[in-house]
Amino acid sequence: MGQTVDPTDSLQHCRCELNIYFDCDYTILAMDGSLRPRTHEVFSKLIEDGHKVFIWSGVGIRTKDMERLDLTELISGIFVKPITEFEDGLDRFDVQPRPDFVIDDHREIVEAFGGIHIEPYYFRAAEDGQMDDIYQSITDFSETGKSTHRGFKCPPERE
Repeated sequence: MGQTVDPTDSLQHCRCELNIYFDCDYTILAMDGSLRPRTHEVFSKLIEDGHKVFIWSGVGIRTKDMERLDLTELISGIFVKPITEFEDGLDRFDVQPRPDFVIDDHREIVEAFGGIHIEPYYFRAAEDGQMDDIYQSITDFSETGKSTHRGFKCPPERE
């Protein structure tokens, strides 16, 4: 995690630049392959904030989906996601850099690395507001090391 300090902040507040890993199926993609609302906008905002966005999936490399959804310009890498033995899986699938923050509909991987366990996105829903909540949680975590998101799990090295 990179850190920058804002010299105008009297508290010398830390802002961490994160390597953020998003799962595909049921996290940013519905069963019909549609993109969760506001994903493109939130990825753009995360990058503007200095973070790097990565995609991973337990079913393989999802380059074609990212191209189809016009997300490739916003993504720093696409990987196979380990679905068991998470630490060993990082080496097995050559996942680099290490995830600082994970967004996934499976609790176990969020427990392993920290991040947000999100409600699954099975069906296209225009009223889904999860991405804005995720953005706020990442911003809070980056600035304070904490988040009030109900699915938040602090990364193990930060506890």
